[in-house]
Amino acid sequence: MLLYLECFKRVYASQIARKFDCPVSMIQNQLRRMERDNLLESVKFGNLRVYSFNPRYPLLPELRKLLRRRLDLMDREQYERLFVERRRPRKQGKPLMSYDG
Repeated sequence: MLLYLECFKRVYASQIARKFDCPVSMIQNQLRRMERDNLLESVKFGNLRVYSFNPRYPLLPELRKLLRRRLDLMDREQYERLFVERRRPRKQGKPLMSYDG
């Protein structure tokens, strides 16, 4: 969840739950706990609560450095599976590109 937050900067519970195929309530509980511990802060937009790192959290620079290091060590396939999201549909007839890298 923290890696996901490091990648996207702002997240909401159903976004994480959908990506990791788990109940939204479980994600909401974890996000609330981290907010209670001042690691995260949230802003409400209508009925959507958006979470981000609390910039006043004393250990945030060290935590983000550790998260960034973990992301750098992740292989490309795993990174793309977990953290790359298509925001719009593929153009009709466009060929699929394969990345062998």
